[in-house]
Amino acid sequence: MTSFSLPAVLTHAQASATAQALVAAVQAQTSLTIDASALQQFDSSALAVLLAGMREATQRGGQLQVQGLPDRARSLAQVYGLSEVLQLPPVPA
Repeated sequence: MTSFSLPAVLTHAQASATAQALVAAVQAQTSLTIDASALQQFDSSALAVLLAGMREATQRGGQLQVQGLPDRARSLAQVYGLSEVLQLPPVPA
């Protein structure tokens, strides 16, 4: 499975370009692992980027796995009800 790394900063200002790059990566390789371990500064736009990638992978019959997503981002995904859609593991207690 090919890997796509998210940047350290992923807010509204970076979301469009990052989403375009992720969608292009999914178009080139439908089975993709997203490495989110570098992500340090983000807002809900980061989740929108992940959803764009997931949507593209689903349309192409591919797979997308998210690894290394910080606990704070996983908590945000839970609040928005996106944990299952993004197939994220639960946030540790």
